[in-house]
Parts: sequence; C-alpha cells; structure tokens
Amino acid sequence: MGPEETYDIHLQELRRGTVVLACLRLLAEPGYGYGLLEALQSRGFDTDANTLYPLLRRLEKQGHLTSEWNTDEARPRKFYRASPSGAALAAAMTTDFRSLAQAIEHLPEGA
Repeated sequence: MGPEETYDIHLQELRRGTVVLACLRLLAEPGYGYGLLEALQSRGFDTDANTLYPLLRRLEKQGHLTSEWNTDEARPRKFYRASPSGAALAAAMTTDFRSLAQAIEHLPEGA
C-alpha cells in the first residue's frame, strides 16, 4: 500500500466522526437527505449518499434524529431533525472536537 492510499484511509477515518457532528448541527433545522448532502459538500465534508443515508437511519434508530414525511409536494421527502438528545450529543461532540483541535495545535509538527 502506497503513501497516498494510506493517507486516504486515515483521512476517511478522521472525517467519519466529523460527518456525524456536522449532520447533527445542520439538522438543528429540519432537512431532507439530498439537501443535507449538498449542505455537507458545500461546507467541505466530502461524503456521498451511500454513506449519508445509512448514517441518518442509524442516528434516528439511536434516538438522535426524528423524521417525518412531507407529502405536500409532488415527490414525498423524508425530513430529519436533531432530537433533544441529538442536540445534546452535538453540543458535547463540539466541545470535545474543539478540545482535540486545541490539543493538536500544541503538538509538534515534525515527524
């Protein structure tokens, strides 16, 4: 395995948890899957539908998201929103993320 492949694997691991946090924060307001995917991508969270939709289902099953179908339009859409436990999780994860980012800033940069 080359250095680029190794980097890609570690970058994917690093981003995995940040996508959960980003989803919970973005879903403080109701949003549907495709709109959320676009919002994530426009903010630098490189993810795809095959990653996002299972994540949304898992967070809903865990009680961190609620959902409801909007059938007012021609095409029904499932809207998600962070539940109170999801909002609390997002707040805790944000605090931890900021602490980790600060700790990393204090590490030496050389290998």
